[in-house]
Amino acid sequence: MQVLETLLNDFTKEVNEIHKVADLLNLKAKYVGKQGPLADVMKGLKDATPEEKKNIGSKANELKNAIETLVNQKMLEIELHEMNEGLEKNKIDISLTDSVMDKGLQAAGLHPVTIIQQEIEDIFISMGFEVLDGPHIEDEFHNFEALNIPATHPARDMQDTFWFADKKHLLRTHTSTIQIRGMKERKPPFRFVGPGKVFRCERTDASHEMVFHQLEGMMVGEDVSVGNLIYFMKTLLTEIFKKEVEVRLRPGFFPFVEPGFELDIKCLICNGKGCSVCKHVGWVELLPCGMVHPNVLKAGGIDPEKHNGFAFGLGLDRLVMMRYGIDDIRHIHAGDLRFNSQFKSF
Repeated sequence: MQVLETLLNDFTKEVNEIHKVADLLNLKAKYVGKQGPLADVMKGLKDATPEEKKNIGSKANELKNAIETLVNQKMLEIELHEMNEGLEKNKIDISLTDSVMDKGLQAAGLHPVTIIQQEIEDIFISMGFEVLDGPHIEDEFHNFEALNIPATHPARDMQDTFWFADKKHLLRTHTSTIQIRGMKERKPPFRFVGPGKVFRCERTDASHEMVFHQLEGMMVGEDVSVGNLIYFMKTLLTEIFKKEVEVRLRPGFFPFVEPGFELDIKCLICNGKGCSVCKHVGWVELLPCGMVHPNVLKAGGIDPEKHNGFAFGLGLDRLVMMRYGIDDIRHIHAGDLRFNSQFKSF
């Protein structure tokens, strides 16, 4: 028993002098390993009485547990010390100083599409809309069929599509796919918007790109009218441009709305005089919209006899061009930091 008490005292003294994990593990093995003094004590129990075996065995277990506790405590102490030491040695000053800026480093900024998207989301949230998201890779049902565009519908020829090899999946051609997913997850009344990137195999020019950004919107309830649609759209444009914006609403065909409209905005690049952005007509097609087609409501699990609504698809890139006076959409997607740095910083 005296030997066991001495072992604990000796171990406690030695463990306080340890500063490395490897040395700690070696010290533990020295005391409680198969060749250690604790093992020698246990071997000597073969000549002890039953009472001595009971007492010494209990004491040995206490010693082993005490050593294990000391080892764990020391391990945490060593690891914390090594961590703090490493942090101190590898400290990085992330603050920007004049000398750093002189070396050509610049503060980060937000992309103009991100700026406009966040502003629009805030505007619609303030009007009671949710903000939803959807996948870039879609199936034929969500991208076409549920939106009243069956396989034989001539509207499929209106947009060139990036199909995957299985011919069943594609890169979504519009954010209207978010409408279907949103309707299936909700019961009327509801209103939501869904921003995102879309993909079409188009020839690029000053106002067209193969990859661009849209913001889908939908409101479904009872007795929703075209007047509701115009009100929300004019409110949005007034908030974005911080002034009254001249718009026009003309008939337009879209399979997923009936009636359908084209909401155009007077070109803010040329003030309606005509330029490459507005194709020299003075107006920019900005916002296809209309009353949701009954077939689309049915595809979303909504009874068109009880509820109706409106939907719209806003071109974010073109809105950015109008807001900042950008005369070529290709600047937005070029990845040129000189272009991006002109906009809001963090």
